[in-house]
Amino acid sequence: MSTNAADPLVALGGLPGVPDAVDSVRKAVDRVYGHRVMRRRSNEITSEAALRGARGSAALSGADWALEEVRRRTDFGSEPEARTVGAALRLAAEAGQLLSIWRQSPLRVLARLHLVAAADSGDAVGRPRQGGESVDEPLIELPLSDADEVAGRLDGLSRLIIAGGSAPALVTAAIVHGELLALRPFTSHNGLVARTAERIVLIGSGLDPKAVCPSETGHAELGRAAYAAALDGYVSGTPQGMAAWITHCGKAVELGARESTAVCEALQRGAA
Repeated sequence: MSTNAADPLVALGGLPGVPDAVDSVRKAVDRVYGHRVMRRRSNEITSEAALRGARGSAALSGADWALEEVRRRTDFGSEPEARTVGAALRLAAEAGQLLSIWRQSPLRVLARLHLVAAADSGDAVGRPRQGGESVDEPLIELPLSDADEVAGRLDGLSRLIIAGGSAPALVTAAIVHGELLALRPFTSHNGLVARTAERIVLIGSGLDPKAVCPSETGHAELGRAAYAAALDGYVSGTPQGMAAWITHCGKAVELGARESTAVCEALQRGAA
């Protein structure tokens, strides 16, 4: 990702298909926020969205549990899949606590997210990986950047976030997500961290301030194959590839919005 332009994310927002994706996402989000249930039960929708988003993120990291299984379980420290679901749930709970820090110190937030996901005190937790350290991220099969490139690109991403700009929230969220997946800066849990960072951008930007449009749910619904193919487009660095990734992320947000709209409808029927 180039960081030479004054606001490179603005240019990405003008890629073919991206303005339409931005507009479509805004309309989908507005539909949820305009639902009558949101006026009196928005906290319930936010809680349900967090649960469903965590389930979706865990599914993309290899723990594809039914929603009701995630809802009823209390033990997440046993087998690997349970630990993945537990990590996703902890990240969903933590994301809202980090919004005020994100724009001032995004690298601090990313380190905190990894610490929360790993739930460990090992030497590699909460910091970017160092030279020679391996990465446990079996579902992302891209060549690994070396530690120096990771450090340089994380710094560039941090400077872009701190500088702000006028790029649409969808574009910024997609680039943060794609960059973290491509780099895999930590020794583990990079997918979970990347998807949580995307949600932090969407919430903190004001696009989804009540956190009721879980993009992770949409990414899971679109499927791992489509996710990996879109990420390949991002990694290619071509305008077409970047546009495909941003558009894919837009579809995920729309599907998350649709999920919460369905929750609103179910609550409305129950109150009738």
